[in-house]
Amino acid sequence: MVLNTRTRKIAVGGLMIALALLLPQVIHLIGGSDLGKYLLPMHIPVLLGGMLLGPVYGLVIGLISPLLSSFLTQMPPVLILPFMVIELAAYGFMGGLLYKTFNLRKRKAGAVICLVLSMLFGRLSNMLALFIATDFLKISKLGAVYAVNATVSGVVGILIQLLLIPALLYVLEKTGKREI
Repeated sequence: MVLNTRTRKIAVGGLMIALALLLPQVIHLIGGSDLGKYLLPMHIPVLLGGMLLGPVYGLVIGLISPLLSSFLTQMPPVLILPFMVIELAAYGFMGGLLYKTFNLRKRKAGAVICLVLSMLFGRLSNMLALFIATDFLKISKLGAVYAVNATVSGVVGILIQLLLIPALLYVLEKTGKREI
């Protein structure tokens, strides 16, 4: 039985959401709850999902994953949930937009370029949301401090993403499974 493209995309999108829920749990079991903010495990399936499935599916994966995770596991905590939703939705959307729409997959370093630009877009979206929220709530300088701390603490996770995701895309390409 051959599945149509939409069904395949929904199935792979569901798999990416499941991975976005499971990876943080595994990381927290191994190294405690703080390890997640260093390794950024939820970001990997969101970025990969956007790059494999396109901007709309990437956006949806980025929206649903932290919401569902927070509902089921209380991680991320409610206070940072809106900012994480915005950041991950931006990652998934921009990853799909750059990789699929602008054909970065055809370039040798296309996956890395796509990841770097998607991460910048996601972090800038997060910072903008933080600045708007801190201005609205009249909390001075919280936005800048949080954004810098989140970026600095996530350097290891960013490096893992830059190594792992292009490798996964390469393997998918070589096995003929990249086109969904």
